[in-house]
Amino acid sequence: MMRLSGARVVITGAGSGIGRTVAERFIEAGAGVHICDIDAGALAATREEVPGISTTLADVGSEEDIGRLFDDAVGRLGGLDVLVNNAGPSGPTVPVDELTYQDWRACISGNLDGAFLSTRAAAPHLKEAGKGAIVNMSSVSGLFGSPLRSPYAAAKWALLGLTKTWASELGPYGIRVNAVCPGGVAGPRLDRVMQDLADERGVPFQEVSDEWKRQASLRTFIEPDEIANLVLYLCSPLSAGITGAVIPIDGHLETLVG
Repeated sequence: MMRLSGARVVITGAGSGIGRTVAERFIEAGAGVHICDIDAGALAATREEVPGISTTLADVGSEEDIGRLFDDAVGRLGGLDVLVNNAGPSGPTVPVDELTYQDWRACISGNLDGAFLSTRAAAPHLKEAGKGAIVNMSSVSGLFGSPLRSPYAAAKWALLGLTKTWASELGPYGIRVNAVCPGGVAGPRLDRVMQDLADERGVPFQEVSDEWKRQASLRTFIEPDEIANLVLYLCSPLSAGITGAVIPIDGHLETLVG
C-alpha cells in the first residue's frame, strides 16, 4: 500500500535537502518524479545520482518558470497525481527592525507565491486525473512562531490557511491537501540557521544546538528520511481519508522544556 507504482509526481525545491530525499523515496516506491530547483548544479548532480528523475531549472516565485515547469513535467510524465510544495528559503535571521523589505519579499515569494503558483498550475491536471494529493511543506514556525525569522514564520502560517482552504475546495474532485510541519531537521540548512542565531547572540554554535534539542521531548533533531516517509504516507492509499490535516513531525516541541 505504500508503493506508488506509476504515480506521477512533481516536487519543488528538490535539488537537495529534504526535497531530494522525498524525491528519492517516491522513486523507490515506483513513482515517476519530476523536480525543480533554482540551483542548476544541484539539479545536475541529482540527475547523475538519481536514475530516472527529470528536472527543470525554475524559480518557484516566477509565474513564467512555474508554467515551464508544469509543461515539462506533464509532457514527460503524461499527467499528474501528486504535488509536493517543498520549495521555500529559510530567509534571514534578524530582528524585525533590521529586516529589509527586499529580504522580506524574497522569503515570502519563495515560500508562499511558489506554493500558490504551483498549486494553481497543478490543479487542472489533478482534476483531470480524478484524484490526487498535495502536500505543503510548512514548519513548526507556522505553529509557534519563530523569533528573528518574521517572513519565514509568516509564510509558513499562511501555508496552513491555504492547506485548509484547498482541501475544502479540491476535495470534491478527489484531491487531498495536507501540510507537514517539521521541527529541526538535521542537515546543512538547520546548521546555517543555528549558526546565524549563535552569531546574533554571541554564543558558541553547540550551545544553540544543545538548547534546541532540549526543547523536544525526544531530545533530537528529525532526519530527512522521516519527513520523506510521512510525505509518502500522505500521498499513498493508506491515508485515503486524510485531508486538511496539519501534521507536526518535531519530536514533540510543544514541551519546550529547559
